[in-house]
Amino acid sequence: MKIKQVIVIRKLYPDPNNPDKFRKVRSGKIIAQACHASMKIFFDRMEKQTDSIHDAWITYELPLTTEMTEWKEGSFTKACVQVDHEEELLEILKKAEEAGLPVALITDAGLTEFNGVPTSTCCAIGPANSDKIDLITGHLKLY
Repeated sequence: MKIKQVIVIRKLYPDPNNPDKFRKVRSGKIIAQACHASMKIFFDRMEKQTDSIHDAWITYELPLTTEMTEWKEGSFTKACVQVDHEEELLEILKKAEEAGLPVALITDAGLTEFNGVPTSTCCAIGPANSDKIDLITGHLKLY
């Protein structure tokens, strides 16, 4: 079974100077957002543990699916695909959730790029079985 993670990246954002137009965002911003999505899949699964003897010691358990473990111990296969608008991004996210796949949505706080407006930029799907992810993202173009 092939395992991969797919990052779905939104390409177009409303232009703050002209709401009827769309603009792209700096490449560095998009790269950072995609990295956030890839990592958030795992951070969302972390469970905080405290040591009953040493209250100051905090550890985290990270329960992984079989696919996540295989991916982590393998080649970290990842693909970045694109959608144009937020509605498309959220629709892909919804389909992945309904399919029971691990997902993580990234909503930027808007402090540097989006004029203070929280903005959904990308989502990660998987690591999971490639065939299951492809049913949802296989039609999307590579980023």
